[in-house]
Amino acid sequence: MIEILSETKCIGCNQCVSVCPTNVFDRVEDGIPKIARQSDCQTCFMCELYCPVDALYVAPDAEAAVHPVEEQLESQGLLGGYREKVGWGPGRQPVSRHEGMYQLALKTGL
Repeated sequence: MIEILSETKCIGCNQCVSVCPTNVFDRVEDGIPKIARQSDCQTCFMCELYCPVDALYVAPDAEAAVHPVEEQLESQGLLGGYREKVGWGPGRQPVSRHEGMYQLALKTGL
């Protein structure tokens, strides 16, 4: 479930508003979007994937809000962490190029 939209990192691009399939966010003129309907979040991670500055955190628990602390997530590398893991963003390696994926392809004969 969407937990954090960092007010200090967000650049107000509204990508999260545009890509959310369940309309969780509200666009704010001349400001950063707001998490308006958190309980509607389907934990699809689309907002986190498309955020160009890693200002979002989607907790993997789709059933309940967990209320993490932004500073702790940042220090643990979890703010925008899903986007990093799949290799989206400048200087990141796409998951398809990770050594483990290469080894899996060898095992399956692809």
